[in-house]
Amino acid sequence: MPLNDRIDFDVITDWIQPGEKVLDLGCDDGLLLEHLIATHGICGYGVEKDPARVIDCIQRGINVLQIDLEGGLSDFDDQFFDHVIMSLSLQAIQNTVGILHEMLRVGREAIVSFPNFAYWRHRQSIINGRMPVSDSLPYQWFDTPNVRFFTIADFETLCADNGITIREMRAFDDNHPVSEEANFLASLAICRLGK
Repeated sequence: MPLNDRIDFDVITDWIQPGEKVLDLGCDDGLLLEHLIATHGICGYGVEKDPARVIDCIQRGINVLQIDLEGGLSDFDDQFFDHVIMSLSLQAIQNTVGILHEMLRVGREAIVSFPNFAYWRHRQSIINGRMPVSDSLPYQWFDTPNVRFFTIADFETLCADNGITIREMRAFDDNHPVSEEANFLASLAICRLGK
């Protein structure tokens, strides 16, 4: 079973090498960092806005800073980290392009995971007159933290238009790999990014 039922955590774990310096943006309760520290001996830091989640991180022994990511990552030096991760948080950021550039400024590689709004079940919900609610989009329209609803194809275009290279992309539906027509059949995408 995937770590905490999150297939993106398993993929991210595969992409991280032992001993790396890792920054996790929107790290929530620190579970991913705790896992990477235990399994890979990384030097990990988290950034989280929610005070309750910051306390959760501290209780896990995670180095965490309470920062609003909309302000960027000016507190961090260029290329200080091997990897900068943002798992299932990019859709909650107003300044999408800015944070992607900041991630690649402070890290030699960025890893992002995001829900695919073009997933066929999401499309079906809209056809039925309802906003989609699913494992990858778990909130109702009126209480969602998401400010961006984008597709895998949208993300690929955004990267191409902004000089960001998608080094590898993996797509999933219900924790099962999707190898063809990911923009239609995958509910989740996970990408390794570089310049």
